[in-house]
Amino acid sequence: MSNRKSKNNNLIHAECLLQVQRTLRERFCHQSPHGNLFGIQVQYKHLIELLKRTAIYGESNSVLIIGPRGSGKTLLINHALKELMEIEVSENVLQVHLNGLLQINDKIALKEITRQLNLENVVGDKVFGSFAENLSFLLDALRKGDRISSCPVIFVLDEFDLFVHHKNQTLLYNLFDISQSAQTPVAVIGLTCRLDILELLEKRVKSRFSHRQIHLMNSFGFPQYIKIFKEQLSLPAEFPDKLFAEKWNENVQRLSEDRSVQEVLQKQFNVSKNLRSLHMLLMLALHRITASHPFMTSADLMEANQLCSMDSKANIVHGLSVLEICLIIAMKHLNDIYEEEPFNFQMVYNEFQKFVQRKAHSVYNFEKPVVMKAFEHLQQLELIKPMERTSVNSQREYQLMKLLLDNTQIMNALQKYPNCPTDVRQWATSSLSWL
Repeated sequence: MSNRKSKNNNLIHAECLLQVQRTLRERFCHQSPHGNLFGIQVQYKHLIELLKRTAIYGESNSVLIIGPRGSGKTLLINHALKELMEIEVSENVLQVHLNGLLQINDKIALKEITRQLNLENVVGDKVFGSFAENLSFLLDALRKGDRISSCPVIFVLDEFDLFVHHKNQTLLYNLFDISQSAQTPVAVIGLTCRLDILELLEKRVKSRFSHRQIHLMNSFGFPQYIKIFKEQLSLPAEFPDKLFAEKWNENVQRLSEDRSVQEVLQKQFNVSKNLRSLHMLLMLALHRITASHPFMTSADLMEANQLCSMDSKANIVHGLSVLEICLIIAMKHLNDIYEEEPFNFQMVYNEFQKFVQRKAHSVYNFEKPVVMKAFEHLQQLELIKPMERTSVNSQREYQLMKLLLDNTQIMNALQKYPNCPTDVRQWATSSLSWL
């Protein structure tokens, strides 16, 4: 009887932890538009008023939301749209979401608009007619209405600066043109990281843009960052298991006061204030929560921080062959000798030959074509890069290259390199070339 009771408790406990992870992951991945807006309340008020003027009063608008990655642009627009959809009068508001990384030209963007608006000329994923015909059809559909009876349409253009590079900026021109017209109410909202975005717009496009801009700049300090950490990790009041939620939130409070956790958060804050990097840290720490380890600890956050700060280039070095490692060390010595001046393959090969002939006991003296193949592989991995575009007639051996690893990255990678020969490690730590 007691065993059955224990099993039932374990099942309840496991389900509770699954609910915790689901709730927090949705928050960290911005899939749930609930929660607080940190440091962007003024910008939110500006945006929601603008959207309400379109949805309720039929006023067309255009605005750019500008800020660095992770500053909360997507969070801001998601919160505003959620509030807008909760207003009864805006049940019929239509939304079109485009992304410059996905809709790489106007034709693809137009297909996506017609799909999201459920227009009549779309059957499945196929759009009939030419680009010009479809654009004309779309514009007519948007212009035939009036402010009172037409459904307002909200266009959200993520990675707005990429739409600027589309041919003749046709799509942007027409969207801004519609937003100035007196027919269907339209709001065009662009999200971008570029401060110089207006300089990229053509004159005819710029003249139709309202020049409204909302800037997000992550202006909070470290005390507020700690507060954000607590709020992002805390379970909401409506969490099903009230007792577990209370214990979880008490643990979060203790974590926020822990000195080692504060040091981790201070490092994270110094590198990047944006909430996306904080969410990544918390997501990695949350991954360690199990039935036998139900509460987050400072050790979980410290390990998550190590994973976040891991050097991707150093990780690539761990997977290189001993020959490729030797070539990188040869480049390091050339950088030391010639004070970061560019080098070519022949210089690297000569340096490698000196090492093999005088000092190496564990490295085989490879043929030159084999060494060239290893050198080219380093270029493919983007650990080295050519200083200029290669011409057809130029000799590969003499093309100038630059090493994209610094000495610290090389030495740290060698410390963790599996079965690195001792003489190779000694060669790397020597301050001068083997002359």
